[in-house]
Formats: sequence, structure tokens, C-alpha cells
Amino acid sequence: MEQLHLSPLPSLAGSLTLPGSKSISNRTLLLAALAHGNTRVNGLLDADDIRYMLEALATLGVNIQPAGSDRDFLVEGTGGRFPVAEAALFLGNAGTAFRPLTAALALSGGHYTLEGVARMHERPIGDLVDALRLAGATIRYLGNEGYPPLAIAPGSDSGEREISVRGTVSSQFLTALLMALPLTGREYTVVVEGELISRPYIDITLNLMKRFGLVVEDLGGQRFRIPVGHYRSPEVIQVEGDASSASYFLAAGALGKGPVRVNGVGRNSIQGDVKFAEALALMGADIRMGDDWIEASGTGRLNPIDADMNAIPDAAMTLAVAALAASGTTTLRNIASWRVKETDRLAAMATELRKLGATVEEGGDFISITPPEALTPGVAIDTYDDHRMAMCFSLVSLLGVPVTINDPKCVAKTFPDYFEALAGLAG
Repeated sequence: MEQLHLSPLPSLAGSLTLPGSKSISNRTLLLAALAHGNTRVNGLLDADDIRYMLEALATLGVNIQPAGSDRDFLVEGTGGRFPVAEAALFLGNAGTAFRPLTAALALSGGHYTLEGVARMHERPIGDLVDALRLAGATIRYLGNEGYPPLAIAPGSDSGEREISVRGTVSSQFLTALLMALPLTGREYTVVVEGELISRPYIDITLNLMKRFGLVVEDLGGQRFRIPVGHYRSPEVIQVEGDASSASYFLAAGALGKGPVRVNGVGRNSIQGDVKFAEALALMGADIRMGDDWIEASGTGRLNPIDADMNAIPDAAMTLAVAALAASGTTTLRNIASWRVKETDRLAAMATELRKLGATVEEGGDFISITPPEALTPGVAIDTYDDHRMAMCFSLVSLLGVPVTINDPKCVAKTFPDYFEALAGLAG
């Protein structure tokens, strides 16, 4: 197994421009593909999850061409109907591609199969499939009930017009429904059952749908009315920097004294993960923010917090490692969704934090971290083929001990140049 050995970093400072947001990149690509007219997408993320979406759309007959710089593309809209009506798609472990494409293809009247890596086949999709079946879709499980891989066939036009979906497992299920149901040309109401996790990601979806000409009516956060209409290209759309990726560098600014500035997200961002900066400020970091930048600095020591992380579960992982620099026990709550991500992140985080000497209590939907008097040096961190595990635990190098990251290239899922960017801030 490849390993990356990180020496202790006494300080960290500087600025960087973030890569594009994964969530915005894949949503924008799909909406542009389904729209009437052509869309220039600027600043697309260059990472594995986006490549899977690009490859899938190309297989489905969507014409996508480079436009100028390496990360700008021109997407030729299909007007709501994919040119290829029969295809087999492989989508790796890209949830932001797998879930929305499942919904769009299930309502497209073709024959499709969707599969991914072994872990993707362990990530639940039953709630989305159940909701799509209510809308008239025909979907079969090719393996275990409730999980990919899937086979899709033409469905019925006689489905229900009020569709319910559980909100407690993944917000991507609701996102997929909201984006795909307009393809039917009928009005729908989508009802969320239970607490909706990661609500800020739904706000990203609604914002982008509006940019493409469809305004969904939010009826109190648990009901959404989707009007009759079709997607229209905004002609040009700029992808924001990735707010989840910003969390590592902002935490690095607080732990490495900083200041560290990230460019590409700020107070005008449509991404909920910018709220990570607020959580870091509660821990004692000095945070400054502009329209499209955030800056963090600190003393290297943090305050413990007890906080609900329902809105920012991905960025909350960074706080779990930052808790090693706190003066007491930090508890992160309402993070059950960690269990069904790229790995079981609750179990993985608890295991790796204990290697470093921390006392960890792991519950069904929370984690409590009490740092040791001294961290165990030279620990080899297992990353579980999970990009966020690798990036989070790189921050241990700012806590006075060396650390080894196993399988560091797993960061290619969203940030292939992450370790180079971190090293750049170390001078």
C-alpha cells in the first residue's frame, strides 16, 4: 500500500484558490444536459466523481466539449430527453452522480443499468427507488434489495402526483427527485418523511434549478411543489469553490496559526458547508470572511464544543480531528449519515482517533472526542478508500507529531492535488 509520511508542521500560512464544488459540478452538468440550449460551465471540478458523470453523460449521447481553459466545458442540452435510450453505466462510488442519474433515467423511458464499486453497492438507495416507483418508474435490484446495482425500464404515466421520500438517510434522494420530476411534464408535490438531513444541500439544488429556469415552491421545508416546466440554459454558469474542501485549510489556519485564506467561497456562497467557519469560530479560531473568500487563524489550541452537525456532516469530519487540539471533550451530534457514506465514517473516525491516543465514544448518531495529554507519534492512518478520511487526518501534522496517511491517492475522488496544496501553505 502506498503511504505518505507527513512531518510535523510548526506553522502554516498563505492563500489558495479552491477546486470547484463537487455538489455544484455534478448538479450543474446534469441540469445542463437536460436543458434546452447550450451551457458553458466554468470552473468544473477535476476529480473522479465528476469524471464519472462526464463519462455517463457522454454514453447517454450528451455532447460535452472543452471550452477554453482546462476546467471550462460547453454542454449541449438535450431538451429533457437523452439521445441514447439503452445503456450500461458504471459510476464508481460517486453518490452525486449515481442518485440523480437514477432518477433522471427512471423517468426517461429507456432501458439502463447502473452499477458502481463494491462500496457503492453497500450504500442504500431503497428510499429513492420507492419514491420513483410511486411516480410510475420501473426499477429492479440486480443484487441486494434496497441497494445498487439497478436495472431501469420504461415506466408508467399513471403514477401518483404526491410523492413521499424519507429524509433521514441522504439528502441526495430528495435532490434526485426534485431534479428529475420536471422531465415528466407534470406537476408534483414531494413530501419529506422524518427529519431532513443536510438541508443546505437541498438549497444548492433549489438554487441551481432556479438558475435553469425552474422555481420549486418550498412549502415549509417538508413539502416541495414542482411546477410544470422545462429546464432552460442560463448560457454561462460559474462553479463555486468547494466549501467542504475549504474546511481542511481553514482548520489548518487555526491549528497552524495562519492566517490561511481560501478563495472561491465566502458570504455569498450557495453552499451550506461555509457554516463550518462558524463552528470553527466557536472553537476559538479567528475567522474573517468576504464575498468570495474566508480566512482563518488561531493560536493552535481550540475550545471543545457540543454541537448539532446535521446541516454540515461532511465538514463536521474536519472538526473531529481538530478536536484533538481542544482543551476538553468535543461532541458532534446528529451525524448518523456518516454511516452510509464512502465508508462507515463514524466507525472509521473512532478507530483512527483512538490510534492517536484519544478517548472516543461512538454512538449511533454522535461521536465524542477527548484528546490525550500527548498524541501518539508516527501513527499510520487507514483511510478506507475515503477521500475525507485522508484529508482530515493530514491535519494531525499540525499538532506536533508526524503522521502517515495510507493510500493517500484516495483524495482523487474530489481533490487530486490536496497534499500539494497543503505543502504549498507550509512554505
